Amino acid sequence: MVKIDPSWYEVLKPQFEAPYFAQLKEFLVAERSQYTCYPPGSRIFAAFDSTPFDKVKVVILGQDPYHEAGQAMGLCFSVPQGIQVPPSLVNIITEINSDLGTDIPKTCGDLSGWAEQGVLLLNATLTVRAHQAGSHQRHGWETFTDAAISALNDQRRDIVFLLWGSYAIAKRKLINPNRHHILTAPHPSPLSAYRGFFGCHHFSRANQYLAAHGQQPIDWSRIR
Repeated sequence: MVKIDPSWYEVLKPQFEAPYFAQLKEFLVAERSQYTCYPPGSRIFAAFDSTPFDKVKVVILGQDPYHEAGQAMGLCFSVPQGIQVPPSLVNIITEINSDLGTDIPKTCGDLSGWAEQGVLLLNATLTVRAHQAGSHQRHGWETFTDAAISALNDQRRDIVFLLWGSYAIAKRKLINPNRHHILTAPHPSPLSAYRGFFGCHHFSRANQYLAAHGQQPIDWSRIR
């Protein structure tokens, strides 16, 4: 059963009713009839179900879900408890520890605690075929998630957008910098983290912005 918070359903209802979304559903039915796909159906909209529209304070944008067994849980960069932490998330934790002086174990990877505080952990593509990164791109998901970003841009104020890597940074065209705060850095993957993700201080900078705009900062140490 698909789960999505009612606040997001109302915002995204025109997308669910659009012709492209019907085509996307047909594609997903065909994919699941032939291949293993991630995340499980009940977790496809987990980012929207975990962080209601009017509670979003920070947006972190990923590209597509993890594509190996047990990893994808519908929240970008996050893995369930007990699953080995992927390299990009290890680097994220490394930067948090350096930035904030925390001591988060690099064996913890469940970011649900962020989502519960108002961090929308959104992948641009919400599903993927097992073992094939990017396999569900350009089938409609990007239109859907761009609409979600645009809705936040238009209907909310003072959200922090953390855009890591060229793919995420390209989404800044959807965001009004006079209404929101945009922070960009290289992707935290091992291939690029040393080019400026390490030392970006995005976690402290996000909290400084939130506090300056009357919002409760994020407890970034809440990783399970």
